[in-house]
Amino acid sequence: MKRLIDHGCTVENILGTADEKLGELIYPVSFWRNKVKYIKKTSDILQKEYDCDIPDTVEKLCKLPGVGPKMAHICMETAWDKVTGIGVDTHVHRISNRLRWVNTNTPEDTRKALEDWLPQELWSEVNLLLVGFGQQICGAVKPQCSTCLNKELCPFGKKYIKGEAKTKKTKSKK
Repeated sequence: MKRLIDHGCTVENILGTADEKLGELIYPVSFWRNKVKYIKKTSDILQKEYDCDIPDTVEKLCKLPGVGPKMAHICMETAWDKVTGIGVDTHVHRISNRLRWVNTNTPEDTRKALEDWLPQELWSEVNLLLVGFGQQICGAVKPQCSTCLNKELCPFGKKYIKGEAKTKKTKSKK
């Protein structure tokens, strides 16, 4: 994101940037090729329909290409200083289920369950805290349960240390 900001993160500048260059600026984000298309389409919409500004509701944000509830709620807080919901990605979803805060199958179901359970004043902190934790400690494939500070509190961690918990399988290299 820093490279994109340094390049000039305005609607006009993005529309004037070649797709290849935009890809270089956002790489190594996952699915960067698709995101380049979304960024370009969204920039065009923002220019034509929003006077180069960002929509101010979750509903309007979710109509933009590549924007779902997670990004819409994060955007509402970042751009408009409004906490409208919890941004739930794969990390927040996985950790919330491992801790048994929720018992859900999708990130959107996790968001709804967390919002029902957590006081609203904690909503803005959940994504930021759990995403980093999920990237560094509580990974999908090789969670670091034995060194995790929560291992005595976490139902999944207790089972994992005993060899009873299952994680996602890694793809075998041929």
